[in-house]
Amino acid sequence: MRAALSTLATTAVFLALTAPVAFAQSVGGNDGGEGWWGETNDKVVTNFGFLLIAFFPLFIFVMSIIQWRLDKRKDRRKAAAKARAGRADLRGGW
Repeated sequence: MRAALSTLATTAVFLALTAPVAFAQSVGGNDGGEGWWGETNDKVVTNFGFLLIAFFPLFIFVMSIIQWRLDKRKDRRKAAAKARAGRADLRGGW
């Protein structure tokens, strides 16, 4: 019950802080529906779609390469630790 009340209070504070921003009008008045990019036509939207199509496979490829390199590094570290543990002169003791 305490977690639910905490979540409810956090949500209420978040909504109280963000609601004025959501309902605020721009200082300049009506912008005619233009966003940050300016006037968008079919060519702009199509090119953005092509960029998205190219971005996600490239992102997956780069993240996969990074993961592969980290796995290789982990395997090398594990092999080195195993080799160090196998040497009697480095283990210490009597």
